[in-house]
Amino acid sequence: MGPWRHWALLKGTNMMIKRSSRERGHADHGWLNSYHSFSFADYDDPADMGYRSLRVINEDIVQPSMGFPLHPHRDMEIITYVISGQLQHHDSMGNGSIIHPGEIQTMSAGTGSRHSEFNASNQDPVHLLQIWIHPEKTGLTPGYAEWKPAQFAAKDNLTLIVSADGAGDSAQIAQDARIYLCKPAAGESLKLPIASGRGIWVQVSKGTLTINGLSLQAGDAATLEEESLATFESDDLGEALVFDLK
Repeated sequence: MGPWRHWALLKGTNMMIKRSSRERGHADHGWLNSYHSFSFADYDDPADMGYRSLRVINEDIVQPSMGFPLHPHRDMEIITYVISGQLQHHDSMGNGSIIHPGEIQTMSAGTGSRHSEFNASNQDPVHLLQIWIHPEKTGLTPGYAEWKPAQFAAKDNLTLIVSADGAGDSAQIAQDARIYLCKPAAGESLKLPIASGRGIWVQVSKGTLTINGLSLQAGDAATLEEESLATFESDDLGEALVFDLK
């Protein structure tokens, strides 16, 4: 547990811990404004290297026509979620596409792959979350997948978007992790059962979200340990990614 985790709600042996948006690492490069949930680049804290298999969550705002040139990765599951704008992706496996708001892209770097990511617009910024998860095994064959909400009829709900087994047409990664897109409708409660021994990380991407009575704003995060159920509510179109981790 990193030193930032100073706020905890204890209920018997249960625990929820909140991390405020303002407690993240931050770097403003002009073309890129980035917030780091865990140690990354110049934000270096040995006590803050991730949560379970979750290694990186960077919230990035990339200016028009700017981006990350071709660069390598290895032995990491890389997941990109676009909050607003459009992201142009190319990789050494021959994949190339534009990722739109609400869509997920996954890349298993495996034995080694390279990719580039650029803002596809010459007018508007692109706002995204880039996520790294440690794979269960190293040396895997590189792979790529996408998840698009237009494939599904569901709108305001708790939708599985990434998993180890591709359940429910989710994008597949090489780790026992499940990622949900959480979008409660006003006045609605969404419930996620939590299996024994697993931990939950919630990263709010839009609006305000309440989890088990704890209010979180965009950019805030929370962890749940030794809880059996997570309940989500919002009254202002709140949205979050919910990580269910071994």
